[in-house]
Amino acid sequence: MSAISGVSSLQSIQSSQANALAKTDSMKLKLAEATGFKPAGVSFAERLGESLNSVAEAQNKAAQSVKDYELGREQDLSKVMVEQQISSLGFQLTLNVRNKALSAYKEIMNMPV
Repeated sequence: MSAISGVSSLQSIQSSQANALAKTDSMKLKLAEATGFKPAGVSFAERLGESLNSVAEAQNKAAQSVKDYELGREQDLSKVMVEQQISSLGFQLTLNVRNKALSAYKEIMNMPV
């Protein structure tokens, strides 16, 4: 998988996540207004969004490093390779988390009521 296709895949995941986050936030506000409840700390959705942004930044940084190396602006190949590995590991982790969440969702949906 190239860095470009990985970035586009991650961006589509992020846009879906952003839409879901917006819906969740509006429902959370309505619930808080109705009950007077104020949650403490950062929500799971916010943490997930931060993590996705971090992975996207790592992929963009790796792609830029490769481009800089190809154009001769970067001389340290090991730095470029380390950034590529960080980007790859972050994307693999994101993909595994998504797969586990999807698997859990399917399992819950198949439970008898």
